[in-house]
Amino acid sequence: MISEALFLLKRAGHDVAGLFALVEVGFLRSDFDFHAHYRHVRDLMRRYRERPMAFADACLVRMAELKPEACIWTLDADFRVYRKNRRQTLALVTPT
Repeated sequence: MISEALFLLKRAGHDVAGLFALVEVGFLRSDFDFHAHYRHVRDLMRRYRERPMAFADACLVRMAELKPEACIWTLDADFRVYRKNRRQTLALVTPT
């Protein structure tokens, strides 16, 4: 989610203008309807409550469930633990 990316960039002291530029040209977009998927998001947050799973993380996992071709770009190591559709690993782009 764009909100998570903004949060992480700002927390690390980076300028967020580049992220907004990616949204402006259509490279990043979000058409996620939380109201339609809140039960799934809630269930994910319950399933991973020991981590605990952030709201934005649960929304990203749900989006990946809805779009099988989705790839999540993240700095958050928790995504290596999270599973879509209960058992499937997530396609990730992470620093090595």
